[in-house]
Amino acid sequence: MSSPRHGPAALSLDAVSWGNGILHPVSVNVQPGRILGVLGPNGAGKSTLLRLIYRYYRPRTGRVLINGTDIHTMTQRQVAQRVAAVLQEQPSDFSLKVGEVVALGRAPHRERFSGLSAHDHDLVAQALDRLDLKGLAHRSMGALSGGERQRVMVARALAQEPSLIVLDEPTNHLDIRHQLQVLQLIRSLGITVVASLHDLNLVHGFADDLLVLENGCPLAVGTTAEVFTPQLIAQAFCVRAIARGAAPFEFSLFQETDMEITA
Repeated sequence: MSSPRHGPAALSLDAVSWGNGILHPVSVNVQPGRILGVLGPNGAGKSTLLRLIYRYYRPRTGRVLINGTDIHTMTQRQVAQRVAAVLQEQPSDFSLKVGEVVALGRAPHRERFSGLSAHDHDLVAQALDRLDLKGLAHRSMGALSGGERQRVMVARALAQEPSLIVLDEPTNHLDIRHQLQVLQLIRSLGITVVASLHDLNLVHGFADDLLVLENGCPLAVGTTAEVFTPQLIAQAFCVRAIARGAAPFEFSLFQETDMEITA
């Protein structure tokens, strides 16, 4: 897969908020090529934050800046040439074939009414290959499993050649093998990534930096080594987290009188 046209993006969230208390002001800077993981329990505001980044929502306050430019001063096409999103929601038009869906990733780069160029076809083929989808290219989306559809949406995002990719639960519906495959692939791209994750044991080795949200408020932001501690996990998720050296955490529910946190 070729490098993004614009290079990896620098992303700045400048005191962005949304709704009436749904997301309180959040400020964070993501350096080009780094991966920001967004963590928090259900209802913490993760998906809302991601929607601000890919311009589905307009912030109530603050700005979303890509390479220093407010995305709301850019055209939709300019944003789409730089930002790709892979969402939890699956596409509803199951009549399209897999290859056709992946080719939609080239739409922001094509002239109006023009067909796919040789370069476009190459990028689509590469994306299908990297997600183990070549054998499914002519199959209808409606015939796929949820995990297969999720991989198709990741392939579409790759074909888009973004400088920033936004992932809302990218491993949703995927089996263990494809979870690891997709995360390793995303990490190898060298582009800037913002991803919300539910599986805390996938954070190590994937995210460079973390933003933890609680009730729509930023609880912590920093490098994964700084933020991803048993104490903070206990505070954000109300579970006991036990670290086993370099191994992933083990989690258990607090008992009513048990508030001990073990590192």
